[in-house]
Amino acid sequence: MIVVAITGASGVVYGKRLLEVLKDLGKDTAVVVSDPAKIILDYELGINENEIKKLATEYYYPKDLTSAINSGSFQFDSMVIAPCTMKTLSAIANGYANNAVTRAADVTLKERRKLVLVPRETPLRSVHLENMLKVSKEGGIILPAMPGFYHTPQSIEELVDFIAGKILDVLGIENNLFERWTGEI
Repeated sequence: MIVVAITGASGVVYGKRLLEVLKDLGKDTAVVVSDPAKIILDYELGINENEIKKLATEYYYPKDLTSAINSGSFQFDSMVIAPCTMKTLSAIANGYANNAVTRAADVTLKERRKLVLVPRETPLRSVHLENMLKVSKEGGIILPAMPGFYHTPQSIEELVDFIAGKILDVLGIENNLFERWTGEI
């Protein structure tokens, strides 16, 4: 099972697309949508959390610290937070597990599972970079929402697929969401 959290940064489309692809691939997923992310889902995509729930195997409420994903004894493979707010990053980097997203991330790190954070903030302050370094030193993977352009994307969907494909690559899940660089111009 892959836990996917969507937090309240711009770029909720990344989490939604990742869930769509994982569902198409037959992967079990658990999803948590933070309260601010619910607002951003409506604003950026014109959807509500019910549309996200349909894409996942299981749904957990962001304020429920008794959720299965918040325990190291619950078996899941990895966790992706896409997009990841700087507030969420800071909480994870500093061990402040005050909701289902940050507690599940804390569990992911302490159990030495893969944690992928997709920050979508620019420019970055020094404290943002320091927090990313802290998480990276603990084994977390920082995968900024920075699509490549060598495949000459023609749509926003292709840019989103590039990031979703890179997340899947990091998780070791084969995909063909974007054209890979072959070294030839």
